[in-house]
Amino acid sequence: MAISKKTVKDIGLKGKRVIMRVDFNVPLKDGVIQDDTRITASLPTIRYVLEQGAKSLVLMSHLGDPKKDMAKAKEKAEKAGKSFDEKSYIEGKHKMAPVAAYLAKLLGRGVKLAPGCTDEETGKIVKALGEGEVLLLENTRFNKEETSKDAAEREKMAKVLSTYGDIYVNDAFGTAHRAHASTETAAHYLPAVAGFLMEKELEFLEEKIVKSPQKPFVAVIGGAKVSSKIAVLESLLSKVNSIIIGGGMAYTFLKSKGISVGNSLVEEEMIETAGNILSKAKAANVAIYLPVDHIVTQQFAADAQSKESPEAIEAGWMGMDIGPRTISNFKSALDGAKTVFWNGPMGVFEFPKFAAGTQAIAQTLAELKGAVTVIGGGDSVSAVKKAGVADRMSHISTGGGASLELVEGKVLPGVKALNDK
Repeated sequence: MAISKKTVKDIGLKGKRVIMRVDFNVPLKDGVIQDDTRITASLPTIRYVLEQGAKSLVLMSHLGDPKKDMAKAKEKAEKAGKSFDEKSYIEGKHKMAPVAAYLAKLLGRGVKLAPGCTDEETGKIVKALGEGEVLLLENTRFNKEETSKDAAEREKMAKVLSTYGDIYVNDAFGTAHRAHASTETAAHYLPAVAGFLMEKELEFLEEKIVKSPQKPFVAVIGGAKVSSKIAVLESLLSKVNSIIIGGGMAYTFLKSKGISVGNSLVEEEMIETAGNILSKAKAANVAIYLPVDHIVTQQFAADAQSKESPEAIEAGWMGMDIGPRTISNFKSALDGAKTVFWNGPMGVFEFPKFAAGTQAIAQTLAELKGAVTVIGGGDSVSAVKKAGVADRMSHISTGGGASLELVEGKVLPGVKALNDK
């Protein structure tokens, strides 16, 4: 299914200088990459650009949020009475050097690293790039203009970035919902096309989930808070046949129906909203599946003593996972589905003792025959990986926030800025 935007296959690359926004926002610990998913996801586009004879390739990405992350780490260290070395923190968490070295190994060729993004020295390095050379810019978020709310500030940075290439390629879907200098503004100064990862994300999320999903269409929505999923739930009501609701957010829905949830997580201010969503679903003839039993504990801990609970949870106990009857009901609801969109775990799956519900959903999706199964980023991605069934999903999104906003029906700035076919 073709997307509405031009891709790297729709433009001549031979002899052209290419500047590409990628999403290399990977977890680092002491300068070592802990998960390379986002880097490997960009390889097909990078290799294609080089194979097509591009004169040079300049890559740009953010890596965490240096200012915000450092403030949190500093506060934590101070509370613990420990000294905090800002330079060491930045070196270990936010510098692109480990990413450049890792990418070079994957590509089997050298990857140069720039000292900055828009400074004079970086400009000279870009100009001196030889035939087919690859350069990775330093963390784009070291430049305050990158995330500035002032359009003129972003344009200042974007204009410099645009001088590094003849063609702009965006392959960073995970940041497409942000109107930043490198993700959106720079696209206005050059012919701008999507990379293969961006194309795949749009093909599945925009075309197969939002615009023309095969029916029956079942959405599985979990996670802790209703407040973060209201917009996506309301948007899905006009598209799906049924919605499965699990995780911490399910208790707000159960309470809206007058069911006791004990000490389970509840957003009191969202109870009325949850009730309204249930009413809208009924009016739209959309079936809503909520937990009918639970695995409960008296404390939030990995090794807490647990027991099965019926639908109504007694005082002093809290839900940590869906129970066996609920798992059976949810499996039945998924039976025969032709399209499934999943975002959010069914319980506190980071604690192995309370991961059964989430793993059961992952396994069920893996076994669906002839269905389009789309995992909408975030914890759901970790869940299918832990269950060992990631390769059996139709598509796993690299952008949790971006995927939710797209399914909500929002226009993503980084996508809108690309040239239409």
